[in-house]
Amino acid sequence: MKRGILRVVADGGLMFWCPGCDGAHQVQVGRGSGPRWGFNEDYGRPTFTPSVLVRGTQPITNDERDRILAGETIEPRPFVCHSFVRDGQIQFLSDCTHELAGQTVPLRDFDEA
Repeated sequence: MKRGILRVVADGGLMFWCPGCDGAHQVQVGRGSGPRWGFNEDYGRPTFTPSVLVRGTQPITNDERDRILAGETIEPRPFVCHSFVRDGQIQFLSDCTHELAGQTVPLRDFDEA
């Protein structure tokens, strides 16, 4: 279900679109098992506490895929997206590995992303 710039999903999950990753991030709010974030209950200008940290590996490029198929070994590249979501803005911290590191931008609606 969509509410403002957030999507409501199962088990107290709220999703927002991350322009740095060009994808959705999810936090769990309210009661339940697992890590939970504080939420100001404003679906149009959300604030989550504490920060949101997403880690993983970057997808391979077409060139890397071709090199792997040719037998070459490719080392995975780490990926970090670390942000504060405050008052409808997403503040990307300097440890992000994407181009929006160090910037603050408004959260966008899923349909605009």
